[in-house]
Amino acid sequence: MFYEKKDSYKIIRELTYHIGNVGVDLQNKNQNSQDIDIASFTYNDAKYIRKQMQVNNEELYFLYIYLNLFTKNKKELEYVLNKIEGIIQSKGMQTRRAYFRQEQAFLSCMPLMNNHEDIKEVSKRNILTQGLVSTYPFISSSIFDENGIFIGTNIYNNSLVFIDRYNTNKYKNANISIFGTSGAGKSFYTKLLILRNRLLGIEQYVIDPDREYNNICKNLGGTMLKIGPTSSTYINIFDIRKESIEENEKGYLATKIGKLIGFFNLIFGEMDEEEKAIMEDKLIECYAQKGITFDDESLYKTENEKITITKIFKSSKDMPILEDLYNILDKDPKTKVLKTKLIPFIKGSLKFFNQYTNVKIDNNFIIADVYELGEENLQYGMYIFTELFWDKIKINRKVKKAIYLDEIWRLIGVTSNKNVASFIYKIFKTIRKYGGSAVAITQDISDLFSLENGIYGKSILNNTSIKTFFSLEEENIKILAQYSNLSEKEKVEIKSLKRGECLMFAGENHILTKIEANDFEKEIINKI
Repeated sequence: MFYEKKDSYKIIRELTYHIGNVGVDLQNKNQNSQDIDIASFTYNDAKYIRKQMQVNNEELYFLYIYLNLFTKNKKELEYVLNKIEGIIQSKGMQTRRAYFRQEQAFLSCMPLMNNHEDIKEVSKRNILTQGLVSTYPFISSSIFDENGIFIGTNIYNNSLVFIDRYNTNKYKNANISIFGTSGAGKSFYTKLLILRNRLLGIEQYVIDPDREYNNICKNLGGTMLKIGPTSSTYINIFDIRKESIEENEKGYLATKIGKLIGFFNLIFGEMDEEEKAIMEDKLIECYAQKGITFDDESLYKTENEKITITKIFKSSKDMPILEDLYNILDKDPKTKVLKTKLIPFIKGSLKFFNQYTNVKIDNNFIIADVYELGEENLQYGMYIFTELFWDKIKINRKVKKAIYLDEIWRLIGVTSNKNVASFIYKIFKTIRKYGGSAVAITQDISDLFSLENGIYGKSILNNTSIKTFFSLEEENIKILAQYSNLSEKEKVEIKSLKRGECLMFAGENHILTKIEANDFEKEIINKI
């Protein structure tokens, strides 16, 4: 394709001369003349072009388009030529074969920037700036962020989609929502995001309830943390970490108790205000037994190293565990019922929760596998790891990071509680100031909006700048439409999307996108 800009002054002068001559001819000619329609057509065209150039400051170009077709034999070449000509002519465009000028057309298609004079006169077409822009292969209403990662192609025009979710000038936050039915492609898309962000050195933490990320963790050199009956890795829910509050802030124990109330709400069911007050009192007593109080200095211990005395933050071994709380609850008649509900965690099938943390987490790519917990206990593991990853995210504001919450409905849906849902919402609302991105992934739309009339699901959806909708059932689309600005056309599009296709909201842009990956990426994602 060649674009040749023309002199605007000269063109307007020639158009004016042409309009004057043809206008006179139109007045003098008989209306039944054979060429009256053609003359009238060119007259109106010339007036339109002149108006666009004078009023809208458009430029006039000559556009040249050459197509080279290659095949191995003459019969196949004729077939391909006819096919291409049929496609082009069906769009209302004219074609002309380069008889006796094949060499010149071939040379014009070479990367030599040489538009051969022998074919220019035959192939040129007038085009204004607005029309010229539409001929450029990669320009459309798609998203092309300069420092973004490749997502896929626009379904309508094959233009490339690049998104830099950390671009604070363009997006209010870096959060992403990924919705879709099973098999629609949301897991593959998530793994692709992880892979491409891994290459950029971005810290990534994944909550994996369905054991879908083992392969990519292994292939990308990540750390796998498992919690379950057969696991040898443990996380203590009572751990207070140094990074749980920011530097120069105070209130380690108060912050931790708020999180623990949410966790025990999952175990005991929704506690009333009296039960919460009693539980808080028992938690304070539990930490006091380990010498930890509301004074932040109580979380430090001193070690003598030859001459100097060093203050270090207490480790997991210095923290209480569930059994300590169990013993405290056992002493008070008011909390006997609560103690009974803790028995599986102390003596039964869930006793792996009653352990000190025994893993060091220094990798910047971590997968938390909670698959072995089963449906009923999954939310406990998801909550523990979410809290752990949230503390890691707050360490350094200057480092880009992301947390992926697969099947997030378990933490903010009807099986959860207000305290846990509020904690998850807080992550989505504040992660931006830590240089982070929270990613919500789910296929259960109805469950996502089931707690407190959908308040938390809606809040999280509203706090994601990039929303990705894969194929959904009609019932889920109706629910989603209540909480997002889906048009009627977009509702139909979501329902008819094929595997690997999605409707993407990125800021103010709404585009249909086909997720693209090369063979090497597919091999990394799927390789066992």
